[in-house]
Amino acid sequence: MHLDVQDLRNFYYRSALGRAAQASVRGRLLEMWPEAKGQTVAGFGFAVPLLRPYLADARRVVALMPGPQGVMRWPSGLPNVCVLSEETLWPLETGHVDRLIVMHGLETSERPSAVLEECWRVLGPGGKAIFIIPNRAGLWARSDRTPFGFGRPYTLGQLESQLRKHHFLPERSGAALFQPPSTRRFWRRAAPLFERAGRYLPTMIAGGAILVEASKRVTPSSGDGLRVRTRETARAALPAMRPKPETSPV
Repeated sequence: MHLDVQDLRNFYYRSALGRAAQASVRGRLLEMWPEAKGQTVAGFGFAVPLLRPYLADARRVVALMPGPQGVMRWPSGLPNVCVLSEETLWPLETGHVDRLIVMHGLETSERPSAVLEECWRVLGPGGKAIFIIPNRAGLWARSDRTPFGFGRPYTLGQLESQLRKHHFLPERSGAALFQPPSTRRFWRRAAPLFERAGRYLPTMIAGGAILVEASKRVTPSSGDGLRVRTRETARAALPAMRPKPETSPV
């Protein structure tokens, strides 16, 4: 179930914990994608806190927000780039997106497979996507004070398995949100220390959010399956190809 866009906006833009979460995830994203000059960048779910660094240089930026969530105008003071869309029927042409960011759009969907199929459709040849998902083993997935406590959290292995099933090739992964999901002043002051120290801890245990970069796969990953099917087909056809014994005259 998708969260309401007003709740998401209030968390990321009107709370200290939300602004800290925004800084942590966006900082990790920029390490993986420092720029997108001349490219088409799309976000799905509630990805607008991560899209601002690409507004200046990208050829086009569009933020898709699913109907059950609702939409808001963004960015403030600039032409609006947000669009309300069907969850599994995006108003984008096939193969026209170079970079796709999905946050709060996959784990909250009741049709994650259909969402992944739409992600694959809009990406062009060589296109890449980053999926930002609550870490099942992290503290943030256990607290309903933040948007990362809603929906279906994943482990790294579960997410990568889903991506491969939908013709994506996971290339690299990371984590963010090493700070505790607490609003207490002590933890908020210690948040930068946790974020720095978290880089040296086991990523999939400490981080509250998983980031997986995946590319669109347009060819089979290996020929094993094809060879197996060919052998099975040939074996099944052998009886029909064998010469029938001649019948003896009566």
